[in-house]
Amino acid sequence: MRRRPPPPYQSTTLVMSECEKDLEVLRETFKSGKTKEESWRRSQLKNLLRLLDEKEDDIFKALKQDLGKHQVEAYRDEIGTLVKSVNYALNGLKQWMSSEKAKLPIAAFPSSAELVPEPLGLVLIVSSWNFPFGVSLEPLIGAIAAGNVMVLKPSEHAPACSSVLAKTIPTYLDRKAIKVIEGDYSVGDKLLQQKWDKIFFTGSAKVAQIVMAAAAKHLTPVTLELGGKCPAIIDSLSSSWDKKIAMKRILSGKYGSCAGQACIGIDYILVEKTFANELVELIKIGIPKMYGENPKESHSISRIINRSHFLRIKNLLDEPMVKASIIYGGSTDEDNLYIEPTVLLDPPVQAAIMTEEIFGPLLPIITVDKIEDSIEFVNARPKPLAIYAFTNDEVLKRKIISKTSSGGVVFNDTIIQYAADTLPFGGVGQSGFGRYHGKFSFDTFSHEKAIIRRSFLTDIWFRYPPWNDHTISLFRSGFRYDYLSVVLITLGLKKA
Repeated sequence: MRRRPPPPYQSTTLVMSECEKDLEVLRETFKSGKTKEESWRRSQLKNLLRLLDEKEDDIFKALKQDLGKHQVEAYRDEIGTLVKSVNYALNGLKQWMSSEKAKLPIAAFPSSAELVPEPLGLVLIVSSWNFPFGVSLEPLIGAIAAGNVMVLKPSEHAPACSSVLAKTIPTYLDRKAIKVIEGDYSVGDKLLQQKWDKIFFTGSAKVAQIVMAAAAKHLTPVTLELGGKCPAIIDSLSSSWDKKIAMKRILSGKYGSCAGQACIGIDYILVEKTFANELVELIKIGIPKMYGENPKESHSISRIINRSHFLRIKNLLDEPMVKASIIYGGSTDEDNLYIEPTVLLDPPVQAAIMTEEIFGPLLPIITVDKIEDSIEFVNARPKPLAIYAFTNDEVLKRKIISKTSSGGVVFNDTIIQYAADTLPFGGVGQSGFGRYHGKFSFDTFSHEKAIIRRSFLTDIWFRYPPWNDHTISLFRSGFRYDYLSVVLITLGLKKA
């Protein structure tokens, strides 16, 4: 059944009029110093936990309505990861907020130095539709922990989820410090024209260019969480157990998160020609085991977000040479926004399916003569958000680490890096820049202020004019931390 169209939003003029008032309230709240207190940050994080618990059913329903997500997938990929992240922030908050001592050279004695984290101020978080709660609230956790005030702009393409966020956040969180503003792209454009202390954007590279251009007007720092074509390099695995586990992880990494509509999902596979046929057979056996003989009826795979994206993916598949490369699946149902898990073998590398981010349940397999050739293939394309490699060859692992560039590398698994609080999550090059998750989220929304404290007891006399050959010799020795020479030159025991 075709999903209902999104509800009409208020006029942009009315929304922005209210928005400007809201921003003034937020700025006044920040000026009050309220959000800098540990007690405020801790209370907001605890209330966010309460929201996730008490509104779990509403979140499930919204994700089902917008994306057809099964509640198990919804909990695994959105609610569960957020609960984990909030608890991690609560446990680390006191330490994160603490200043860190820094060393100074002996020449500065007596003195001390420290790094003091301080909130940036007024933050704009613009989230995407594929994980509408996860990518909205994950950065929000970091912004709260760092002591900022913020506006969240959810994606209008997931209207049910956007509505839940807009209704619940003011109920559970401090409405004078945290606002949700709904609307279409015109509202987003108007928000970008405001002056922010930080913009955090998750979405496409095309929209990221608009965000950066707007941020440049006010020299606003930006974090961009984008995507790209994440490859999976599959080596010739010998163990039947390794093949079995690898296949589950590969299929889950492609189809298991939002039907392939995930920035860190596998985009395509690279495999040696000699192992390709066996890999194809393993995939053909694995898909029905995981998603049933008729995946459409299994309710274990999400739906495409809307008709526009459905047609975009279908057009990738409808190119004649691409269609001829389909070896599994390929059926589509526009009324239900469903595309069957589809596998393609050696589609043309110049076709759109191999030059654009697929962001859907289509899995091209590209064969190479030697598995090492996959490195050159990856390097000939924009830097991906992640590289996945299934291999037990330590030499190949080292080559992938040293000879490729990506947001991250995962060996023998997929997507697990997103759930690791101790690892930074972010891209490089066209897959984005900046990073978050765990303490890295706190750092993204903080400024480390350098503090130096000195006394009046001692002074370095040669730092002031008048200058001569004697003082430049003292500087030469001083900047090399050669304090013995400084003493000898001063005492006249060493020539300048």
